Amino acid sequence: MPRHLIKRFMPDPGALKRHKHLRHLGSLLHDDNLWHLNRRSVSGGVATGLFWAMIPLPSQMVAAALSAIFFRVNLPISVALVWLTNPLTIPPVFYLNYLVGTWLLGKPSGVGEFQLSLEWIGSEIGAIWKPLYLGSLVLGILLAAVGYGAMRLYWRWHVLKRFRARTGRRSENPTRP
Repeated sequence: MPRHLIKRFMPDPGALKRHKHLRHLGSLLHDDNLWHLNRRSVSGGVATGLFWAMIPLPSQMVAAALSAIFFRVNLPISVALVWLTNPLTIPPVFYLNYLVGTWLLGKPSGVGEFQLSLEWIGSEIGAIWKPLYLGSLVLGILLAAVGYGAMRLYWRWHVLKRFRARTGRRSENPTRP
């Protein structure tokens, strides 16, 4: 099961609950659904993580963690998937989000010549924020839905594969229960 692979990299829930910076969350971290590795919890964690990875916020991990707590889905997976948008992938991902937003709004996608400076960003943010956030929201919802469905299908396929292998072994060796 993918559960064994995931468990190897998951933090210890008890240690996180006792961590000095997370203790103030109290009973919020004591919900077992935040730590379970079942089809519903993992699929939901994938969906929330992928959604927040597409949204241009400086605190994506916090938003993913709060969403995981609210929806009672796997917290570590939700927070880990936010790192799909990292310093290397942010420019192409957010540019794609911007292009989708301009297409949805029916606006041209030109913002002038790109310059890596605070002045340029400050002057252009007014022109790009609406298409950027609209495209981010649409792609975030789509990616979350695809990730959720794909994880549910993969999990089901893996369980059926193991079940068939187990029943096949039983039919080959009928003396074993």
